[in-house]
Amino acid sequence: QVQLVESGGGLVQPGGSLRLSCAASGSIFSINAMGWYRQAPGKQRELVALNTAGGSTNYADSVQGRFTISRDNAKNTVTLQMNSLKPEDTAVYYCNAQVRSPYLNTWWGQGTQVTVSS
Repeated sequence: QVQLVESGGGLVQPGGSLRLSCAASGSIFSINAMGWYRQAPGKQRELVALNTAGGSTNYADSVQGRFTISRDNAKNTVTLQMNSLKPEDTAVYYCNAQVRSPYLNTWWGQGTQVTVSS
């Protein structure tokens, strides 16, 4: 079993910043990609940012230049620094990891609410 525990969500005004963190624990041989997804009410879950095993990063067009994903492989953690937040960034944010233990499976965190409102 693998657990992904997220922290850092909350309420912020437009233009503000938040930092989300996710820590993976449990039966972990190695981790391939780690990333963040989000789901707004009435919408499908979408990719926000991804950090691959090779260290490359991918971002949704809507967050490019505002959000930064980073990863600490030694600690099995991934963070998402979110700047210049907009009301349309409001959603539940989920941590995602592709973990080999020893078979490759995808795991999800429980989600953390981010609300951008004045």
